[in-house]
Amino acid sequence: MKFEEINIDPLILKAVRDLGYKEMTFIQESVLPTALGGIDVVGQSPTGSGKTAAFSIPLIQGVERGKGVQAIVLSPTRELALQTTDMIKKMSKYRRVGVVTVYGGQPINVQFSGLRKAEIVVGTPGRVLDHLRRGTLDLSNVKMLVLDEADRMLDMGFIQDISNIIRHTPRNRQTMLFSATIPREIMRLAGRFMKRPKIFRARDDVEKPKVKQTYIEVGKKEKFQMLLALLKRENPTSAIIFTNTKSMADILSKNLYRNRINAWAIHGGLKQSRRERIMERFRRGEFPILVATDVASRGLDITGVSHIFNYDIPPNAEDYIHRIGRTARAGRTGRAICILCPDGHDNMRRIHAEYKDVKPEVFEGFDPSEYPGIKFRVGRRGPKNGKKYHGKGVPRFRGRRRSLPFGSPMPKW
Repeated sequence: MKFEEINIDPLILKAVRDLGYKEMTFIQESVLPTALGGIDVVGQSPTGSGKTAAFSIPLIQGVERGKGVQAIVLSPTRELALQTTDMIKKMSKYRRVGVVTVYGGQPINVQFSGLRKAEIVVGTPGRVLDHLRRGTLDLSNVKMLVLDEADRMLDMGFIQDISNIIRHTPRNRQTMLFSATIPREIMRLAGRFMKRPKIFRARDDVEKPKVKQTYIEVGKKEKFQMLLALLKRENPTSAIIFTNTKSMADILSKNLYRNRINAWAIHGGLKQSRRERIMERFRRGEFPILVATDVASRGLDITGVSHIFNYDIPPNAEDYIHRIGRTARAGRTGRAICILCPDGHDNMRRIHAEYKDVKPEVFEGFDPSEYPGIKFRVGRRGPKNGKKYHGKGVPRFRGRRRSLPFGSPMPKW
């Protein structure tokens, strides 16, 4: 089905065409006619299937200019909130709807002026509650409420915050809930806050990401050498390497950089402004490898990622699915490889119990001695005598770090 076949405002349709959208995805085709009719909706489909556009169009079409906040979108992370705001701005550029993002990590005073002029608010639950307590956000005129990545918000413990926010909205509002998975807790949430919602689930044969998924077993001491060998073999155009902890993301990126591989880390321990700069540079293709914790696994629209490497196996199947959802977006193909050590076997068993697509692989001709090992403390040189010394933990790079040019040849081992 094409967007022109349903009752969408011509100004929104013009913006949709500018974005290059022609035919609707499964979730858009299912949700849009119902959502535009004001009916409550629960939508489930894989990441990268167009859920953001599916709720952005009804929001833009349903609000009126100059009548205060009439729609609110709750997102689990700052990155997803900013991405959603960007999509709404692009789709409303001819209709000129005011949209503001509210999230932690940014001075709250900066957000006051935006809230006074906005019709749509996109925010994280904690910061939305802050504004409600201060009286700087009024939700009494809200007609539409969207819970985006609802399963992630439940995992992060936001259920009480969400309940408190919803109590500030009118009962006769329209509620839309979107999630990559719909466990029992999501259905209980829908039962509490929604009025006879229409539920749309992606069929197994529709929009299934085209990702070739494998795992390679290796000893713990050879784990980093295996990663280097895989990067050399696969030669990815753009890749994300996932770790389970912030410290390992830092260690891994610095060890890759020491081996002439231009990699940068992103995790919750970095300032929001720095995370945004790194993500923007990665989207523009200024460096090919991003090392990330699960802060980057949900909701981020990063097109063109060819490979996902799970350096650490995620603790559950849902996190695994969201990680590999960063590749094979919008009909593309992708590759996902898990580096499996003995300490990751329990996690892999939990993943394999739900998703049988992960197949074992043997790396022919892998020789760990050809590659350098990982150093958990990256050494520095003293300012006077030039001798190497080690501080506690992993030291930060001082000054501006040189970037290798994107597309530079892989190192010869």
